[in-house]
Amino acid sequence: MKNLQAESYSPLYHQLMTRIRADIEQGTYPIGSKIPPEHELERLYQVSRVTVRRALAELTTEGLLERKQGKGTFVASPRGSLPLKSLHTFHDSCKMNKMRPSIDVIHVKETDADADAAEELNMSRGGKVLEVLRVCRGDGVPVVLERNHFSMAYAWLQDQDLTGSLYGILREYGVEPKLALHDVSIHYASEEEAKILEMETGAPLIRLHEVIYDQRGRPLHTNVQLIRGDRFVFTI
Repeated sequence: MKNLQAESYSPLYHQLMTRIRADIEQGTYPIGSKIPPEHELERLYQVSRVTVRRALAELTTEGLLERKQGKGTFVASPRGSLPLKSLHTFHDSCKMNKMRPSIDVIHVKETDADADAAEELNMSRGGKVLEVLRVCRGDGVPVVLERNHFSMAYAWLQDQDLTGSLYGILREYGVEPKLALHDVSIHYASEEEAKILEMETGAPLIRLHEVIYDQRGRPLHTNVQLIRGDRFVFTI
């Protein structure tokens, strides 16, 4: 029986949310599948367009659904968590959330250090840094755009395979990332960032800025991650 109970103490939009959530849990709508359009849900459940839209909006906010411009509403992949209390690589985070990690290297290049990078890495202004730009994927979906800056003492990273764990490579060379200072803010995706992360331009992202220190208390590198909040949440 699809009809909802208008006389119930539970609002119709909440009843519809419960029905859709149950259908997802039971596999009627598998992860990645498209749910019926609004007009079809109106007909199935005999409710107004306003009720349907509120239910879908609430489920999207919860992270259970995701809207794709011009395509419809789909069942979202479960969101993972990124703990901030301790240092973890992207591979570690994926394993903790039972996701398959993969990383694509966009570029590894020498570039001018801006004022912030020079200060954070304890460098003289006007120096060079090694920039490592990577896109990190969980189960094949791009979830993090990561930009790292190292002093040129780490130029040897250019000769390494950086599609795996960056910290794993550093540890092989006796460098132990020990401490990170975090700064979290909201960032809106540029056209280029949105293309890489397969989102809409202007979509909100979580911006995590870190300065990482080694086992001797020296600045190791800076890291700016643009994170899809529909795929990862922070735990503190």
